[in-house]
Amino acid sequence: MVLSSITIFKLNYVVFAVKDCEFPAIFNFGDSNSDTGGLAAAFPAFLYKPYGETFFHKPAGRTSDGRLIIDFIANSLNLPYLSAYLDSQRTNFKHGANFATAGSTITLPYGALSPFYLGIQYDQFVRLKSLSPKTHGEYFKQALYTFDIGQNDLGQCFFSNLSIAMVNASVPDIINSFSTNFKNIYNISGGTSFWIHNTGPIGCLPYILNTFPSAQKDEAGCAKPYNEVAQYFNTKLKEAVVQLRKDLPLAAITYVDVYSAKYSLYTHPHNDGFEKPLVACCGYGGKYNYGSAGCGETIQVNGTQIFVGSCQRPWTRVNWDGIHYTEAANKAVFHKISTGAYSDPPLPLKEACHRTPK
Repeated sequence: MVLSSITIFKLNYVVFAVKDCEFPAIFNFGDSNSDTGGLAAAFPAFLYKPYGETFFHKPAGRTSDGRLIIDFIANSLNLPYLSAYLDSQRTNFKHGANFATAGSTITLPYGALSPFYLGIQYDQFVRLKSLSPKTHGEYFKQALYTFDIGQNDLGQCFFSNLSIAMVNASVPDIINSFSTNFKNIYNISGGTSFWIHNTGPIGCLPYILNTFPSAQKDEAGCAKPYNEVAQYFNTKLKEAVVQLRKDLPLAAITYVDVYSAKYSLYTHPHNDGFEKPLVACCGYGGKYNYGSAGCGETIQVNGTQIFVGSCQRPWTRVNWDGIHYTEAANKAVFHKISTGAYSDPPLPLKEACHRTPK
């Protein structure tokens, strides 16, 4: 008996042994937190050095110095890194596809965000599935479907000068849109295994802290009102997941509290080997090393041309460029959430195909 691959549930004195799942593929829907090259394929000038420097040693379509949580998810399931659906140059969908693009929203975007919102990502999935051989039906049914999206829906509201109350008022419609798209993906895919990340503590990100300096701060130094909006979003998302389980009783839907996992990096950074969690590693300007120039830009300072590169030790930092996380932080969050400690139901990632015994 291999204890590392079996979880024991004891409910009403009945013992259930849960074995690891065998996912042949991952299909991911999301934004920059899980984009492995989608937006960079659509807009080639999107990313440049020093993005990707820590692991890939060159820009790799990711808004980080290295790998994202989705990369660690794929690796832990013995699958290759996901190919971006929009990347026609290095396409390999034998083990799934990634529809996430940086800037994506759940609802129809406005402003300068990505045009590939969740409804478009669903359309792309439908297109991909329609072009796949009919013999691949089991491949889609047995795959793991992951979601990490919603941060930009809140962000575009904040930067549209909406009040906190107005942003909160928009959340139910955003969540309803998520549920609609989720059901559409469920119905067309035939899949039963779903892994849903809630949204992170947006009020801890330098781009919020720098833009709204007068916001009340919490004990970690994060902008409390903006984190409270994220928490409200997550409350409604969890309520939606509960309803989705009722509406789709054959689906195994895991709700993952990424917010708490990420927030722990701000409240107790030293526990995971981090320092200066609120300060961007790659940026320039002000208290949070963000605002005067972006990561990878070249600027003039006192008559001298300066390249805005990364900090000396990115592996000790939480934030990469003011908006996104470092590879080290992504890895730390992955290790926290993959155990099931932050999940509802509390199943590890490798057992996400199982529904909780009734």
